[in-house]
Amino acid sequence: MVIDTLLHLPQAVRDAAYDNTRAVASSAQQLAAFEARSMAVVQQHAADLDVAYGPGARQRLDYFHGPAGAPTLLFIHGGYWQMRHKNSFRFVVQGALQQGVQAALIGYTLAPHASLTQIVQEVRQGIAAVRRQALAAGGSGRILLCGWSAGGHLTALGLDGDGVVGGLGISGIYALEPVRHTYLNQALQLTPAEVDQLSPLQLPVVDKPLVLAYGTAELAQLQAQTQAFAHYRQAAPGACLAVPGADHFSILNALADPQGVALQALLAQVGTA
Repeated sequence: MVIDTLLHLPQAVRDAAYDNTRAVASSAQQLAAFEARSMAVVQQHAADLDVAYGPGARQRLDYFHGPAGAPTLLFIHGGYWQMRHKNSFRFVVQGALQQGVQAALIGYTLAPHASLTQIVQEVRQGIAAVRRQALAAGGSGRILLCGWSAGGHLTALGLDGDGVVGGLGISGIYALEPVRHTYLNQALQLTPAEVDQLSPLQLPVVDKPLVLAYGTAELAQLQAQTQAFAHYRQAAPGACLAVPGADHFSILNALADPQGVALQALLAQVGTA
């Protein structure tokens, strides 16, 4: 069991420690810019959009085509498992496409309409569906899995998937016990069993390269989660990357930019061949 160091503090303090939207004054403006940039990416690149991989309305994937034989960068969006939509984050694949990598995004059913257990299962289905899509599109089938915030958590849990050769977790949550004692649990309703079984910091380490990135302007708890998981994985391949000055939202530019430090760190670990 991971110790919750905030448990002795008032509820409002515990809630604020994980409230990224409130902590970043420009979050609304940044999210609006993400939407516009995502629309531009769709107009600029050939893609199969909103392909169903399951019966749920949000069980959809986007696939952006690239060179034959290339691996596929697969992005999982965040929003604390209960907010956001993959369409808002299509812009993050721009850098990978410019680096000659195919790219994809998956959505998933959000809490409270799905438990975290169900969300993890859907993501695993989505990873498998993207790999099939990649092979059908002439890709190598090698998956470079990445995700942001809650997507970082889902990336860590999906790292053992077939075809996944490495990953990138951006500003992720890797211990769920602290989350269970915040406002976020109203929708999640995490059970003690889920905390134990779905916290990467309590599971066997997957021996594949994993880059763990966080912004130096992020909330202390978000930074601590990444640092703790990097230490937990210190014997496994990968890297821990502090992005100077990045907040919880602007850090995504480190992936979206073809020369972004997060994208470059991932490619350095797994390559594009």
